[in-house]
Amino acid sequence: MENYEKDFYFVAVKVFLRDGDKLLVLHDKFGSWDLPGGRIKPDEFETPLEDIIKRKMGEELGSAVKYRSPKPTNIFFRVERIEAGLNRKVRIFAVGYEAQYEGGEIALGKYIERYDWVDVKTFRPEESFKGDWLLGVREYLKMVRR
Repeated sequence: MENYEKDFYFVAVKVFLRDGDKLLVLHDKFGSWDLPGGRIKPDEFETPLEDIIKRKMGEELGSAVKYRSPKPTNIFFRVERIEAGLNRKVRIFAVGYEAQYEGGEIALGKYIERYDWVDVKTFRPEESFKGDWLLGVREYLKMVRR
């Protein structure tokens, strides 16, 4: 019988927030480009994912931002990085969602430095994203450019 060692992952939700042909991308204070969203907290085990998305969108974009209900995509991310504050490597598994921006002024959260609306038809994610985040964004753009 083989020994099947199990791995430990944080789980996150990431949102491809669209305004027509524009996609919202965020630049965080740790020097990386990212998408809105983030990890599920330990006390949110039974919380609907849509409520977790709402919490993360509020934390990162402010409560004035309105969007149409997020729908799951077939985009999944597996990311390995050094965790700021913990000084150790962590692994994150993220599920991609797509939502439509409906208005409201963006008020950046404490970990976000700036944002940009990029054109999904011409955006070159390799100039901004890296690692598995890049793979996921590329996959999404390929899907919407068909």
